Amino acid sequence: MRLDNFDLNLLVALDILLEERSVTKAAQRVHVTQSAMSASLRRLREAFQDDLFIQHGKKMVPTPRALALQTEVRAAIQNLRGVIATGTGFDPATSRRQFRISASDYITTVLFAPLMQRLEHAAPNIRIDLYLPSEQSAGSLDAGELDLHILPDVFMESDHPRELLLEEGHVVVGCESNPHLDEPLSEKAFMAAKHVAVRVFDRHSYVENLLAKKFPNRMIDVIAQSFTQAPWMVKGTERLTVMYRRLAEATAGPLGLKIMEAPFQLPQMRQMMQYHSTRENDLALQWLKQEIRKTVGDEPDDQRKPAEVR
Repeated sequence: MRLDNFDLNLLVALDILLEERSVTKAAQRVHVTQSAMSASLRRLREAFQDDLFIQHGKKMVPTPRALALQTEVRAAIQNLRGVIATGTGFDPATSRRQFRISASDYITTVLFAPLMQRLEHAAPNIRIDLYLPSEQSAGSLDAGELDLHILPDVFMESDHPRELLLEEGHVVVGCESNPHLDEPLSEKAFMAAKHVAVRVFDRHSYVENLLAKKFPNRMIDVIAQSFTQAPWMVKGTERLTVMYRRLAEATAGPLGLKIMEAPFQLPQMRQMMQYHSTRENDLALQWLKQEIRKTVGDEPDDQRKPAEVR
């Protein structure tokens, strides 16, 4: 097979076919017709002189040759994307770059909402696609489907470069009329109240892991599925919840809530930004990370270590 006669877009099709094991799903994912994806598969079979996939009932089973190609094809795609990103100039005022970012609703509320306000005129054609973190996020990062993966360092699984975005403390939040919030808040009053906990995808949040160890008998009568649900669940009740400080400050006023310092010590949460190793020289991504840091109020200077590679 001669490289100059090979359409490199076929590698993208092969990578997605290996993930989806379905022509229909692969076509939907890249927004082409099923017949177009079938044509790509036919050309791949001709190029590699192998069936690549064998129909078994309603499933497509990859051949040994296809499975052997999977890792090499994915690496080749990531390297090519890195070359393209590095070799292309970037002007936020005119760019139509689409960024795919995995971030919690907490990060979306305290960082991306104000960020989009700032970029509305500075980068009017930029598109930000936000996805909630899930069990598939690490795999999506490995596959190059995410530009940024933002979450606490304790939950990071991939070995790609990561940078500290912010350190966040925790506060206790309740309704302004909550009798448990008499100052100063005591640990006894904290334990006497009912609580709202946050569990995302059936996994405790960072702070819930800490609280479960410190107060195993805490009375939890509401489990929220997102960070932004929690303050609504304490409004007008005698419940308490432990929240990230920035999110508490963003929601307390509109919801009539009171913020109190916790009567116990909790370690700060280290929120990280992680990106694929092939994107380290991506000028557009460097620009976006800098804009995110400006929103945090921690724009990096020339002395900042660029990444914590693990």
